[in-house]
Amino acid sequence: MGVSATRSAVTMMGKAINEVLSLLVFSILDLLDVFLCFVYKVADFFIEAEWKPCYCCSSSAKDAITNSRKNNNKIVVSEQLAAGGDSSKIVCVCSTNYKLDDSFLDDISDTLYTRSSIVSDISKSTAYKELKRIKRVEKRTTTVITSSSTSNYDEHSNKIKSTTLKINSTLIEMLQGKISGPPQSFLTATTTTRWSDCDCITCSSWSSSRKDTLFVHTQGPKDNAKEDVLFIHGFISSSTFWTETLFPNFSAATKSSHRLLAVDLLGFGKSPKPTDSLYTLREHVDMIERSAIEPYKMQSFHIVAHSLGCILALAIAVKYPKAIKSLTLLAPPYFSVPKGEQATQYVMRRIAPRRVWPLIAFGASLACWYEHISRTICFLICKNHRLWEFIIKFITRNRIKTFLIDGFMCHTHNAAWHTLHNIICGTAGKMEGYLDEIRDILKCHVTIFHGRDDELLPVECSYNVQSKIPRASLKVIEKKDHITVVVGRQKAFARELEEIWSKSSTS
Repeated sequence: MGVSATRSAVTMMGKAINEVLSLLVFSILDLLDVFLCFVYKVADFFIEAEWKPCYCCSSSAKDAITNSRKNNNKIVVSEQLAAGGDSSKIVCVCSTNYKLDDSFLDDISDTLYTRSSIVSDISKSTAYKELKRIKRVEKRTTTVITSSSTSNYDEHSNKIKSTTLKINSTLIEMLQGKISGPPQSFLTATTTTRWSDCDCITCSSWSSSRKDTLFVHTQGPKDNAKEDVLFIHGFISSSTFWTETLFPNFSAATKSSHRLLAVDLLGFGKSPKPTDSLYTLREHVDMIERSAIEPYKMQSFHIVAHSLGCILALAIAVKYPKAIKSLTLLAPPYFSVPKGEQATQYVMRRIAPRRVWPLIAFGASLACWYEHISRTICFLICKNHRLWEFIIKFITRNRIKTFLIDGFMCHTHNAAWHTLHNIICGTAGKMEGYLDEIRDILKCHVTIFHGRDDELLPVECSYNVQSKIPRASLKVIEKKDHITVVVGRQKAFARELEEIWSKSSTS
């Protein structure tokens, strides 16, 4: 009893220290991110002759619409305001030149511009008081017409009944480029590397080669392949996660009969990294289709996906229900959202809990909550990845493979920031629907692997998936985490995959 009580007391004390220390550290980081916002605006202006929009603050709908009309674009905006005026939601955006449907806006996560912090809470409170003061002074409200719904529109007064409107100006500025004309390929899009991003041959090869498709590593017979397998990597990674681990360990029979395709996702590895992309679910899935599924004429195929890649795998499976032979998910990021909770915000708090311990949670919090701190990290690490690679190889005397480090460093901040929010957080409300369709419509084998010691995505995520798809087979790997669920056991995992593919082909 004495040992148990002591252990319990130490655990409680550790949690208390973590809570207090986290509050202090993240309060400082809140202020630091605001400071870095001004630093980057000044640096961008002097180096690039303009500053790029960020998600730090919101402006009024009137200002946003005024700015949009300067570019001869008609952007129609409506907002649903929560109690207290804390949150905003774009309902419809359209243009006289090019219409964007509501599904495009559904791909944009509100976590990009709504992240609670000490600084933001204070600024929101101040801004809300100022809006109330302005409302008392002004006798007229701003007229904003929504094309998606007219239920709040008063034809007699020619006004919207809702009087307080607010919208994030960054989304307006970024969407203006998308609605000013027909969609353009990446060849005509912005390909200039930003000063804070790396411009080495590896990172910018896509722009010099004039390719607007993803980098796809293929292995196996070019023609008459018995099976096709699509591999999708996770967040801040690349195709080398598969090609350096699994590909060399497949049997000779598999290598001769299966065509293996591992993609570098949009914004990562050797794939395009457009600076004007929002890296939405639609963009990621479309690029996989254009780069792998369509050119390789994949009529039926298996999918193997890790972490963030699982979300893309589910979206592809739902889109191609008759083509999927098997679905293998490793550490899928699916959280069961409690009733009454906003799905995107709940998932963001789960994957990035604003805690200094464990360290992987601290890193995730930095990447998810702080736009400018995460840009600084990308500047220090990704832009200088050649130096870090040299240092690591020098220290280890080139005795270890650095493919994980290479994949971690080969991306841009714009790609990582938007992919994290628009895919992991932004699809939180869609995951349940995807899983329901796979359970009810698809007949393919579903297998889930998860490391017991995964501190980034807890094993409960996989249990949640299995609860939605009862036929799914779940294998929890003891003493393995988010990465070592594959790395370190690649030979065993290669055999497991071959067994899954064999069963799927014979059933």
